[in-house]
Amino acid sequence: MPLDAILRVSELRAVEARAAGAPLMERAGLAAAEVARRMLAVHSARVLVLAGPGNNGGDAFVVARWLKSWFFDVAVAFCGDAAALAPDAAAAHRAWRDAGGMTLREWPDGSFGLIIDGLFGIGLTRAIEGVAAQWIARANASSLPLLALDIPSGLDADTGVARSPAIRASATATFIALKPGLLTGDGPDHCGTISVHGLELDAQHLIDARGSMLAWATQRIALPEVLRRPLFNVHKGSFGTLAIVGGGDGMVGAAILAGRAALHLGAGKVWLGLSASTLPAVDWVQPELMLRPSEAVLDAAPHAIVIGPGLGTGDKARVCVAQALRLPIPLLIDADALNLIARDAALASDVVARVAPTVLTPHPAEGARLSGTTVEAIQSDRLGAALSLSSAMNASVVLKGAGSVVAYCDGRFAINTSGNAALASAGTGDVLAGMIGALLAQGVPLDTAVALGVCLHGAAADTLVAEGVGPLGVTASELAPIARRLINLR
Repeated sequence: MPLDAILRVSELRAVEARAAGAPLMERAGLAAAEVARRMLAVHSARVLVLAGPGNNGGDAFVVARWLKSWFFDVAVAFCGDAAALAPDAAAAHRAWRDAGGMTLREWPDGSFGLIIDGLFGIGLTRAIEGVAAQWIARANASSLPLLALDIPSGLDADTGVARSPAIRASATATFIALKPGLLTGDGPDHCGTISVHGLELDAQHLIDARGSMLAWATQRIALPEVLRRPLFNVHKGSFGTLAIVGGGDGMVGAAILAGRAALHLGAGKVWLGLSASTLPAVDWVQPELMLRPSEAVLDAAPHAIVIGPGLGTGDKARVCVAQALRLPIPLLIDADALNLIARDAALASDVVARVAPTVLTPHPAEGARLSGTTVEAIQSDRLGAALSLSSAMNASVVLKGAGSVVAYCDGRFAINTSGNAALASAGTGDVLAGMIGALLAQGVPLDTAVALGVCLHGAAADTLVAEGVGPLGVTASELAPIARRLINLR
């Protein structure tokens, strides 16, 4: 199975069942022990292994046994009942004892070079209590490197919700495949560096993975040909016309940000259809943008449309959204257009009825309005919420946030791993909309345009931070030039 594949817990359980008889716990423990050995600075360093009452604890016993065999000083603190362990974990416990290892019931004295979290794994769906909770708090407060086995204890593998207390790992050695919770919601703040260990399984033949991870290192080597500009005999019409409809009174900047981003991502022409009562004559920073009334661009046969940035929610805005929904061309719906659809059943029905490519790009609050629920409900299961909304609206969905989730109508999904806190500022969503819109206008297929746009958007923020700009204080207008540079790197 590709290392970027994502499996939900039910799918992982199916893989484990179909691989019954394979020594998965032994393989997992050895793989994680090798990660631990690389994390340890010197062979004399002591290692504290925290073992829980389930199979994650079994993995921990295997890790401890291997490290002991490599002459590390290993202490194992065990908060379970050996007599109640499942067969594989019980065998791992016996092997640890047979190798001369001991288990402690309390946190041992002395100092350590590494703590290994093998308390709870992917099956946990409740808050951790008792001794295990105390150990998690102590581990987090230790300032020592922490290696989590499969998933940090306390983090929900499917949803990315961290129920306090939860391990904040320096690294996570995850087994068989990635889990959604590692990559979205609280996951990125709890997992550290993630390594994937397939355990010698040909899991791709055991189950069809519906999810994948988006990483710029992968996306950049598979760019659509149109973005490589291989031909000389071309003109601006070769790369499409994008209409961006928005920019109501006081919010013209949102549409301008989207328009500038679209130009930087290669759209041949960009029309800004502004709904403000007074239109600026020109954008002096980007005079290539063509500024027109909103209704004019919808009547002018663009190749793709972005609607919503700064649009407003009045009657005029509703008319624009209704008209855009009827056009048989790729359409990205963002911001105020999403809010109009959320409160207007007729508009929502028009979205569902569309045949042309459609993508919705809500943040959690907009996703909650569209779904008729709360932000808390959306954030409690970001992947489930995005997939449900995609199915209900017959559209691809980008649920923005930490680990943006891209959901497709056929049940496939992707979770983005690029980006950082620099994107938590006004206007970055408008830039994303313009970037994806530019790709659609150039004829990039919807699935590719959405995945590439989301990942590139985050990669631009990562590049800025790597170059010493931000994360604090990065502005939305700084992203598009960096995205252009990344696209053009060969």
